[in-house]
Amino acid sequence: MKILFVCLGNICRSPAGENVLRHILTQQHLTDRCSIDSAGTAAWHTGKGPDARMTTTLQKRGIPVTGKARQITPADLESFDLILTMDDENYHNVLKLKPSDAQRQKIQKFTCYCQHHSQSEVPDPYYGGQDGFDLVVDMLEDGCQELIQRFLTSRD
Repeated sequence: MKILFVCLGNICRSPAGENVLRHILTQQHLTDRCSIDSAGTAAWHTGKGPDARMTTTLQKRGIPVTGKARQITPADLESFDLILTMDDENYHNVLKLKPSDAQRQKIQKFTCYCQHHSQSEVPDPYYGGQDGFDLVVDMLEDGCQELIQRFLTSRD
C-alpha cells in the first residue's frame, strides 16, 4: 500500500505523519507492507527538511525524522492508494488537481482515522507553541495506529 500525507508546506504535519507511520511500522515489523511519502499543496519549502520544532518533538518521542519538502503533483493522485490531508483547506486544494472519480475516493481527511481525538482537522502548529506540536504528534500517533489496523494488519 502507498500512503501520502498532505499539508500546506510539507514541513510540519505531513512529514510528521510520514515519520510517525514509518516508525510504528518499523516497531511492528510491517515496513514491507507500506510505502509512505508526504507532500504540500504549496511549494514554499520545496527541498527543505522538516521544521526544527517538529523534528525535536518527534525525536523526543524516539521517532527518527527524514524527508525533504515537495509539492503534490497530479501524478501522485494515480500512484498513491491513500492520500491523507491534514485539514479542510488541504483537502480542497488536492481536489483542485481534478482527480478522476477513482482518484477522488483515495483522498481522505486524516482525522477520520483518529480514535481518541475528536478534532475535525489536524491543526497547523507552525505559528504556535510546543503544545501545538505535541497535539499534532498525539493525533498522528492515534490515527496511524488505526491506519495500520484497517489496512496493514488485516492482510495476514
